[in-house]
Amino acid sequence: MAEKLMMDAGSVGVVETQTFHYPHAMPLESGQALGPITLAYETYGTLSPAKDNAILILHALSGDAHVAGYHAEDLEKPKPKPGWWDIMVGPGKAFDTTRFFVVCSNIIGGCMGSTGPSSINPATGDRYAMKFPLVTIGDMVEAQRLLMDHLEIARWYAVTGGSMGGMQALQWAVAYPERVARCIPIATTHRLSAQSIAFDAVGRVAIMNDPDWQDGRYYDRALPANGLAMARMIGHITYLLEQSMHEKFGRRLRHAEEYTWNFAPEFSVETYLQHQGDEFVKRFDANSYLYITKAMDYFDLGAKHDSLPQAMAQAQSRFLVISFTSDWLFTTAQSREIVRALRLNGIDASFVEIDTSYGHDAFLLEAEEITRLLKGFLR
Repeated sequence: MAEKLMMDAGSVGVVETQTFHYPHAMPLESGQALGPITLAYETYGTLSPAKDNAILILHALSGDAHVAGYHAEDLEKPKPKPGWWDIMVGPGKAFDTTRFFVVCSNIIGGCMGSTGPSSINPATGDRYAMKFPLVTIGDMVEAQRLLMDHLEIARWYAVTGGSMGGMQALQWAVAYPERVARCIPIATTHRLSAQSIAFDAVGRVAIMNDPDWQDGRYYDRALPANGLAMARMIGHITYLLEQSMHEKFGRRLRHAEEYTWNFAPEFSVETYLQHQGDEFVKRFDANSYLYITKAMDYFDLGAKHDSLPQAMAQAQSRFLVISFTSDWLFTTAQSREIVRALRLNGIDASFVEIDTSYGHDAFLLEAEEITRLLKGFLR
């Protein structure tokens, strides 16, 4: 049954997460260093003899290296879930694995197999916790560059990602222009707005004010579940459009026809958000949430070059920038700023705004339209 499920979905099948170990210390933008480093990654398809068909997919805040296919242990579950962008990666899909060699790695600072706050600090034998150094989007890309060298890939055919993944794609194009042929930033920005930073800040406060957070030293103890769940609930609201929330939930009650006249969650939207928070706690590390959101806040592509156009002058890639009409977290106006900076430098940049009601999450859901665009751009 599992095999039929995979065939019907055009899946890449059963995949395994691999690990890359870098034994040295990597200098960080903060002036500190991190090392040794482990990166968890997965690959799909076959690297060509010339090693010129590799595509790097970059994940968003809560993502991981498992972008497509199934892990063997997941197939034992009643409803196995594939990787987070399975609708886009596989034979005949946007990132066609009969043609491309697709790579996706978990970022440093993460908690899905790569070195992060929950990892053991080799200098002390204890978990890093809040002694983990602050990392940036640039540091994440530098670690990916080490993986690229390990795989003996000289140039990416394309780099792409949505949300924070798009930030990394932009950083790749500016930091390593000669190593990126095509750049596809989706639903992203060259720097966060004050409002986005504010949402991140409130999420961090929710975690750090949880009594179980214990200054980050909660490992092997009670987790700061309430704080992390609240941070996820706050973040999840920013991913959705008010219209789609109204259509999906309205003012409907979840388990009753009349009000219960107490403070227990009773509206469908309340129980939905609570479920999202509870599920997130099961798979994500609270300290990683702190570090990753801070890295997003620090990201400002034009800061080191005095302006965004000066930063984009470094790029040598062809660009396809995609935004969504209903995304109020990373708006179309922010995408247009990126395109304008590219075109001021005479760089080949296509731009598409997709009409959708899915909000920021559209990059995970609008598979048909994004696939049509990408197949043309990658041809």
